[in-house]
Amino acid sequence: VASLFRVTIGFGLAVGLGVPLGLLLGWFQRLHDAFNPLIQVLRPISPIAWIPLAILWFHVDDRAPIFLIFLASVFPIMVSAMAAVQNIQPVYIRAARNFGLGRIELFRRVIFPATLPQVLTGIRIALGVAWLVVVAAEMIAVNSGLGYLIIDARNAGKRYDLVVAGMLLIGLIGLGLDLLVRQLEKF
Repeated sequence: VASLFRVTIGFGLAVGLGVPLGLLLGWFQRLHDAFNPLIQVLRPISPIAWIPLAILWFHVDDRAPIFLIFLASVFPIMVSAMAAVQNIQPVYIRAARNFGLGRIELFRRVIFPATLPQVLTGIRIALGVAWLVVVAAEMIAVNSGLGYLIIDARNAGKRYDLVVAGMLLIGLIGLGLDLLVRQLEKF
């Protein structure tokens, strides 16, 4: 439950910020040119490398892994949204403008629906990464969750049955989350 809580908050924040920001950066070339270098510098930094700073800034509580999950998730979501907008066929935009759609209607009726499949793919990839990061962060930055269970079971009496059970639970929950996102793609 603790792991799912952390993933839900961190991943939810990443989707809430990453999708709109990615769509805006993909649509407005000046914004893209201004912020893309910063994104491309921060994106390849492993979320695990941020663990010492997360502990320093947020101490050993839920905020540290939530921050790490957010960092791990926001960049794949943002980049996929930017690429989705930039890959829209220009003929769709020209046709919408010929029909007199304004900027907001164009975005709502053409750009958002056209980008949704690629954005959902980015969300699906980011969710997998978020689930990996929560386990790693819980091994170091908190005292609860599946990652903590695995480390604690290993250290406290070498309970490898609990280690394997934790690993299986991580895999099963990851499968469930992936199936949930796949259901969203079908809508």
